[in-house]
Amino acid sequence: MSLGALVNRLDPGIVPFRKANHCDIHVSGGEFNVAANLADCFGLNAGIASAIVEYPIGDLIAERVRAMGVKPFYKRFKHNGVNGPNMATVYSDRGVGLRAPVVFYNRANEAAAELGPGDFDWKQIFGAGVRWFHSGGIFASLSKTTGELIIEGMKAAKAAGAVTSFDLNFREKLWNVWGGAKTAVEVVARIVEHVDVLVGNEEDLQKGLGIPGPEVAAKSRLDPSAFFGMIEKVVGKHGHVKVVATTLRTFWRAVDRRTVRGRPAFLGRPIDAARHRAAVHSAPSADGAAVA
Repeated sequence: MSLGALVNRLDPGIVPFRKANHCDIHVSGGEFNVAANLADCFGLNAGIASAIVEYPIGDLIAERVRAMGVKPFYKRFKHNGVNGPNMATVYSDRGVGLRAPVVFYNRANEAAAELGPGDFDWKQIFGAGVRWFHSGGIFASLSKTTGELIIEGMKAAKAAGAVTSFDLNFREKLWNVWGGAKTAVEVVARIVEHVDVLVGNEEDLQKGLGIPGPEVAAKSRLDPSAFFGMIEKVVGKHGHVKVVATTLRTFWRAVDRRTVRGRPAFLGRPIDAARHRAAVHSAPSADGAAVA
């Protein structure tokens, strides 16, 4: 069972928005994606607790949720026909070559940001045998009440004997709208008190939990030992957390053109993620972090 915001994402592909004349529409959400992949890829029973607005965009999103095999638990909102409440829109082009992807939001009057404690019947939800409860930092960052709802859900999950997980997924611009960095650390710390499995990259651990770590972008190579050191700090600060997971990414591109058995061939060569991020895609994303 995931708790989070559902969004529609407009994607013009490799064309920048200023040149685009059409977009593909995807349904997404940091927390929903977990449930969707578990259901669609692995055939597991998965659900999403979220807000849905009764207007055509909400209908589109609800249809995609059903198509992915995810069971919805919605708090429903009526759209006033003018300015909301709305389902959030994320605009993201894919970038190409040296031009980094561009991501920005329209989360004005977002229905999911209005969610808070008391909006879901957790006893009924967990009474159906839910074994795992998941949420994340994107949903926590939307308003003063969404973090409180996550805590309420975590407590209910624990009472029902479910495993709890939280993806830090730190988004600086979202936190800056209402709370800022100090509030982010305070809210996330209260959530993590109820978490068994914690997920995050180096920026998430540093900014979401306030834990010092390596300046990854300044190094020529990602050093796994540095991340193990950060994880030790997380466990030292939050001793109840059973699992801490992070990712080290390597990017591949075709760089060598050679001849194999008389035919041209391109051989992939790994690109160091830190160097790639710092030297090639140094332009900041809408979240304030370098995008690679």
